[in-house]
Parts: sequence; C-alpha cells; structure tokens
Amino acid sequence: MLHAKLVHDSRVSNFVRPRRNDTRMHRKTNSTMDDPAFEVETDLQTQSILLAAANHDVQSLRNLLRNSPANVQDSETGFTPLHAAIAACEPEHDGDTAHSNGATNGKIDGATQQQEQSTEAAVKTMKLLFENGAIWNDLDTNGETPGCIAHRLGLKELYELCVDAGVRAELLLSRLDEYQPLGDAASDEEDEGQDEDAEELQENIEVLDLTEGDAQGDESTENPNYLASNLTFERDRILDGSANGVMMEWETTLMRRSAELILPGPGLRVLNVGHGMGIIDGIFQGKQPASHHVIEAHPDVLKRMKEQGWYEKPGVVVHEGRWQDVVPALIEKGEMFDAIYFDTFAEEYKALREFFTEFVIGLLDPAGGLNSEGGKFGFFCGMGADRQVAYDVYNKIVEMDLFEAGFDTEWETIPVPDLEEQGEWEGVRRKYWALKNYKLPTCSFIG
Repeated sequence: MLHAKLVHDSRVSNFVRPRRNDTRMHRKTNSTMDDPAFEVETDLQTQSILLAAANHDVQSLRNLLRNSPANVQDSETGFTPLHAAIAACEPEHDGDTAHSNGATNGKIDGATQQQEQSTEAAVKTMKLLFENGAIWNDLDTNGETPGCIAHRLGLKELYELCVDAGVRAELLLSRLDEYQPLGDAASDEEDEGQDEDAEELQENIEVLDLTEGDAQGDESTENPNYLASNLTFERDRILDGSANGVMMEWETTLMRRSAELILPGPGLRVLNVGHGMGIIDGIFQGKQPASHHVIEAHPDVLKRMKEQGWYEKPGVVVHEGRWQDVVPALIEKGEMFDAIYFDTFAEEYKALREFFTEFVIGLLDPAGGLNSEGGKFGFFCGMGADRQVAYDVYNKIVEMDLFEAGFDTEWETIPVPDLEEQGEWEGVRRKYWALKNYKLPTCSFIG
C-alpha cells in the first residue's frame, strides 16, 4: 500500500534542496584544504556567519555571504545560519511571571514586545538567507530542520517561512523533472543550449533524504523489490521482507472516515487501488455498493484475498496487477465510479500525481454520488509524516497539484494517538508516522 507511503515509500521522505555549490572552495587544491591554517580560517568564517545570523545582524550577514555560502554548518551542533536565526528567538520562561501584580504585567508586556521585535528581525534574516540559497531542511545533530525548531518553539511566522521555502524547492524540482526540450533538426544548436541550461539547473538541486541510518538508499522500498518480497501478515499489520510496515490496523479510523465521505450510502460504484489488509475494502463492502472494483499487485496479498473469499463477494471485481497496467483498460471499457480511493505502497508521490492528473478524470463520474452531486476521490495522505514541516510542505504541494488537475479538496483534521506509547512500532523497521494530527483529503471536480 502507498500510505505515507507516497513520496517515497516505505515512508522514506525525499525532499529537494539546492546543492551546496561553493565554487570558491572547490577550486582549492587538496594541499591547500589540508593546510591547518585554511581549516582555522574556514571555521572562523563559519562561526562569524552563524553569529551574525543568531544576532539577526542583516548587514554583517549580507557582507559575509558575498564570499561564503549560506549553508555552512557548525561542526558540533550541526546548526546552519537558518537554525541559528530561529533558535535565537526562543522565548524566555520566567517562573515569576505567574504573579499578576502590576510590575509583573509590565514585565510580560516588555517581554512580548521584545519577542515581537526578535521575530521581526529573524524574518528579515531568514529571507536574506533563503535569497542566498539557504537549505530549508538541513539537519542538525539532533535531527531537526530549521522548521522543526520553529515548530517546537511555537514560532509560527518563522515556521511558515520554512514551509514556503520547502514548497518552492519541491515545485522547482518537479518542473525540472518534467523538462523536455522542443524543436526539430534545424534547431539542434538551440536545443543543445537548452539542455545545458537544464543540466546546470539540475546540478544545483539534489534530493535530501530526511531519514537517517539504513533508511537511506533502501532498495527494499522500491516498487519492483517490494512486489518481489515475501509479506508477513499479522493480526494488526502487514510487514514486507525488510520489516517495513505496509499497512497497520491503527489506520482503520482514518480509512473509515474517508469511506464515509467518499461513499456515503449504498448502491454506489467504488474503486479501491491497493487492498493491503483489506481495511477500507471491508468498510466499502459494509455499505453494499452496486459494484466494487479492487486493484492489487502483490502476489501474497492476492493469495490472501482468495483465501478470504474476496473474489466471491457480492459485486467485487479483483484486478490483478499494477494500477498503471489496469486503469487504462478500465477507462477504455468506459467504467465509471462514484468513489475512488488510492493507497499503494513503494511508490513515490509522482505516482499519485500521475493517477489523479491523468486517470481519475476518466474514472470518476462527474454526475455520480447519492444525489448526483459528483463523484469523490480520496487517498491516504501520509507524505513526509516523519516531520511536521515535511508533512505541511507536501500537503501544500498536493493541494496545488490537485487544483491544477481540476479538483477542489476539502481537508479534515483527525487526531492520531501516540503510536509509540501504544507499542505500534515494535518489530517495525522504522516509524512512518510521527505526528499528532492527520489531514484527511476529500476531492471532487471543481464546479
């Protein structure tokens, strides 16, 4: 299943950031860089930049950035200038402010004014850093991005700056990924120039994996490897051959709510892409649909579906194979649905985007639904759910992509219990959900 699953899958969040290109440093010879004097000079420059950022000294920082990159990091804390600028705004907590006498009230007012001034200065500092190529999601030694610190400290304005920077970076990578030069033989020279320009831009972008350790470069979560792996079916979850969580029982509450919104009554036509544990398909069956199509690609899941009698259930049609191979045939046959749900595993976000951009328009009945108000589309929204800032970045991106594809999206916030405390992750290779709230999307055609 695709779960949080989207962007990556196996819940490995892939994010975009500018590559650290410091041409001045790269021109140094190895003998120069090995020189202790050079190391001292570089460290002093780094500390000067970090200090200017922490002091929100925009003028000094601007001067320093003329000869240095905006992405230097402290060797001990891992702080970048963005980390430093945000951490410097941490509110002071004075136990004496609990008293409500006049003097204390004056102290609170002064502290509030000072905090506002600090935040305003930090905004200017951060904007300067982003203008100079600062990386929005660099990690410090605590595994926090600048946005993580802003979120933890409750600095909403600074947090939103980090989210907006992440959205810009992701959109840039998406557009570069779609770049296809146009022209004919007569314009070969011009095309070569365009190719060089595109390559130069792509050299300044790299994918950042925010997960740590063995999650990086994990081939087990690539789609072909997942489909070839042996699955383990437990009472409350499915694990792949590398102990990655494919689907887990705690998701039932989220899927039940999605089912209520996209399939509000009996006698409707529904398509589910990705069966997994059969959680949402079981809920759909309880609503007595007129037809119930299921697309599933993993051989072990298909085998289990046969053992559980899914092929004989009323109105159920099981399509064996990847949705990329099945869906075009459904469209060609003229199949239409009142509700569509999408939740695959081991696929990147671009797979979901391709699905709702290219195929949902041919599958979802614009005159469908209980009262012909139009069909509804839903999906498991778990992109980047190991960090709040990453989750918010991807939710903004997916909403923009949905709108561009012709969909209006309504979001509902659903609290998620402390899964760590409940022991949900015992025996699972890594957590794919670490947030307090889930944003549930329900999509319908605009107009």
